[in-house]
Amino acid sequence: MNSTWLTTAEWLAVLRIGVGLWWLQSFHHKDLGAWLKRGAGISWGGSVAEKHKWPFVKTGFDKVVRPHPVPMAYIVVFAELALGLGLTLGFLTPIAAFAAIVLNLLYFVLMISDWAEQGQNLMMILAEVVILGTHGWNVWSIDHLLHIFGA
Repeated sequence: MNSTWLTTAEWLAVLRIGVGLWWLQSFHHKDLGAWLKRGAGISWGGSVAEKHKWPFVKTGFDKVVRPHPVPMAYIVVFAELALGLGLTLGFLTPIAAFAAIVLNLLYFVLMISDWAEQGQNLMMILAEVVILGTHGWNVWSIDHLLHIFGA
């Protein structure tokens, strides 16, 4: 089915690019000096985990993240950058979309009490699932140009 302006595959590419730009904006709005030198985002996450209603979140945060604040900050920041570039450019798109779902799920669990944040995470997960399920990399993507993933 084609619309007046774009084909279905092109609309899916628009969705993929939009989600990628959303991840790039998430990367862009971070104060990289604070995040990477002081692990500021990780200390904020620690305060959220500390008050979390599910004990496994605090325990997991204390065992995995808190002992390594600066490396974990690098992982978060550069994961968002990689996901944004991968989805926007359509490079290794299924991998980027799957990783984006995982990161959004982690954010969802961490922020379970902030329903404004939850809406964003749920909508991004929905869009990422649609991108995966419909091969949203079949047009306007590096994957398509290089004939990766059957594009």
